[in-house]
Amino acid sequence: MSTAPTADSSVLISPTQLQALQASEPVVLIDTRDADTYALGHIPGAVNLRETFTYLATSTPVGLQELKSTFAAHLGAVGLSGKETAVFYEDAMNSGYGQSCRGYYLLTWLGYPKVKVLNGGFSAWKAAGLPVSTTAVTPVPATFPTGLKTADVMLTKEDVAAALGTDTVLLDVRDVDEWIGDSSSPYGKDFAPRKGRLPGAKWVEWYRFMKPSAQGPVFKSPDEVRAECATQGISPGDTVYLYCFKGARASNTFLALKQAGFKDVRMYFGSWNEWSRDDALPIETGLPTVKPSWTQPSLALAA
Repeated sequence: MSTAPTADSSVLISPTQLQALQASEPVVLIDTRDADTYALGHIPGAVNLRETFTYLATSTPVGLQELKSTFAAHLGAVGLSGKETAVFYEDAMNSGYGQSCRGYYLLTWLGYPKVKVLNGGFSAWKAAGLPVSTTAVTPVPATFPTGLKTADVMLTKEDVAAALGTDTVLLDVRDVDEWIGDSSSPYGKDFAPRKGRLPGAKWVEWYRFMKPSAQGPVFKSPDEVRAECATQGISPGDTVYLYCFKGARASNTFLALKQAGFKDVRMYFGSWNEWSRDDALPIETGLPTVKPSWTQPSLALAA
């Protein structure tokens, strides 16, 4: 089987496709849920790496170097040498805040050649009637490959500040209470010091890129993803800068947009957790104002 980099359109994998992949080539299956949930039942052979979801990063040079070295160590420890396909999964696509997609985004940034995400997560695996294990897996450590070329998908707060007021689309995908400034984060209303959003940002809540199925929530089709973006005037030819609170929900959207053919998509991984802590950076608060795109016809009767 080819070892060429995985195309964005084939990142999502179904439970039966995952089974076939495991039978045909080396796979490191990474469960991103918490350790207790993992212990209650997981896909056979999966290793547990909760840090995929929990690690909070900053976009300073030191912060990005720490992010790179931390995950090179973690991913090597679970067995990624560059030869294996990494497959991430979470419990369900609407309940894990995009944690499996965060693994995909990080490995994309690090330049790892073969990365997939289980569409529908563990819920889809169980719905397909496939086996579940409660046996903890001890990873076989490997040396994560050095010398990989990082992909141009990571933004700093300086990049985002420079984009304010330009044609670049700043896309906020957080939950509605964060978008309107009622809450600062999913960790609690006052977890971060400021509430609000990036000035001029557009909003498409991350849930909107998924749809129900018999196996639980799954990603919408490329056409459906493009239609969701079109509701906010966003097209595949735009430059799109994504953000959420810490780069998990935005990773879910990053994957959705890439599979839908958006070419110039990058993410501010530090997101609101970083931006809100720098008082020098501007924010918008309160309910956003919307300029009408149509004119109310006059109802006055002709004289």
